[in-house]
Amino acid sequence: MNRLLGLALGILTAIGGFVDVGDLVTSAVVGSRFGLSLLWVIALGVVGIIVFAEMAGRVAAVSGRAAFEIIRERLSPRMALGNLVASFLINLLTLTAEVGGIALSLQLASDVHPRLLIPVAALAVWLVVWRVKFRVLENVTGLLGLALAVFAVTIVLLKPHWADLAAGALRPSVPASEPVPTYWYYAIALFGSAMTPYEVFFFSSGAVEERWSVRDLGQARLNVFVGFPLGGLLSGAIAVCAAIVLLPRGIQVTSLSEVVAPVALAGGKLALAVAILGMVAATFGAALETALSGGYTIAQFFGWSWGKFRRPTEAARFHLLVIVTLLVAVAVLMTGVDPVKVTEYSVVFSAIALPLTYLPILIIANDPQYMGEHVNSRVTNALGLAFLVLIVLASVAAIPLMVVTGAGA
Repeated sequence: MNRLLGLALGILTAIGGFVDVGDLVTSAVVGSRFGLSLLWVIALGVVGIIVFAEMAGRVAAVSGRAAFEIIRERLSPRMALGNLVASFLINLLTLTAEVGGIALSLQLASDVHPRLLIPVAALAVWLVVWRVKFRVLENVTGLLGLALAVFAVTIVLLKPHWADLAAGALRPSVPASEPVPTYWYYAIALFGSAMTPYEVFFFSSGAVEERWSVRDLGQARLNVFVGFPLGGLLSGAIAVCAAIVLLPRGIQVTSLSEVVAPVALAGGKLALAVAILGMVAATFGAALETALSGGYTIAQFFGWSWGKFRRPTEAARFHLLVIVTLLVAVAVLMTGVDPVKVTEYSVVFSAIALPLTYLPILIIANDPQYMGEHVNSRVTNALGLAFLVLIVLASVAAIPLMVVTGAGA
C-alpha cells in the first residue's frame, strides 16, 4: 500500500503537467479540428518528459538536492540566471491560467461568475501550500485527478468505429481544411505542454520534500514510468472524445463547456459531475505545482531555506514568494483576461525556454561528482540528446509559427 501511495507524486506531477486548463482546452481543440492526427505528439511528449523527469528524480535521490540547486553550482551563475528568469516567467503565466482554470471548472458546477471565484481559488491554493503536509497534498490531489479517466470511459460509451480511430492515429495527415503551419503550431503547443519546465522542477523538489535517497530510485522510476504515461493517456482521451463528438458536428471549442460536452452526451449528469471533479482536481493540482515551483526555483537559486517540510517561520522567504505569485495571478485575472488564452501562450513560450531547462539537467545527470555510479546510461544519453534536438527545433519554430498562424486561429 505504501508503494502504491508513493505513486501519488508522479500522478500529481503528470496530471498537473499534462492535464491543466490549457491542455484541457488545447487537447479538445486539436481533436475537434485535426481529429487524431496529432496524437503522435502527445506520445512523443510523454517519452520526452519521462526521459528528463527520470534524470531529475535520480539527481534528487542520489544527491539529496533539487536539480535547480545544482544547476547554479555546476554551471555558470549567468546561465542559471537565464534559466531562472525564463522558467519563472513561464511559471507565473501558467499559475495565472491555473487559478483561472479552477474558477472556470467550479463555474460549471455552481454557475457563479468566474471572477467571483478567482480570489477563492487563490486563497484555497495558499491555504493548502501553507497548512497541508506535502504527502497529503500529493495523495489527495493526485488521486482525485484520476476522475478524468471518465473521458476514457466516455470513448467506450460513444461506441466509435475503432478501425477509423486507429487509422486516424496511426496514419496522421494534415486535414484539407487546415493550413499546414497551423497543424505544426498546435504540434509545438502540445509538445511544449507535455514538457513544461515546472514539471521537472516540481518533481525534483518533491523528491527532496519526500526525502528520497538512493534506496528510493526504484520508487522514483515507478513514479515516472506510471505517472507520466497516465497523464498522456488522459490528455489523449480528451482529444479522442472531441474527435468523435465535436469534429463531425463542426463545434468549435472556446470554453470548458465544449470540453465536457462529449462526457455529458455519453454518460449524462453523473459522468459530467465526475468530469468536473477531475477538472477541479487537475487545475488545482497544477496551481499547487506552479505556485510551489515558483518558490522552489527562486529560493534554490539564491540558497534560501525552502520546502513544505520546513515550517513557514523557517522558510519565510519561500512562503512569501508563493503568496506574491498568487497575488500577481489574481491581479492579472481580475482585469478580465482569458485564462485559457494565457495558458495557450504559456505552453508555446515554454517551448522556447525548453533548451535552458533540459540541457543543464542532462549535464548534471552525467556528472560523477554529484551522481557517482548513477550517471546516465548510454541509452538515456542517446534519448536525451535526440530530444534536445527536437526541443531546439521546437524552440526555434515556435514564435514564427505563432506569428504566421495568428496563434493558431
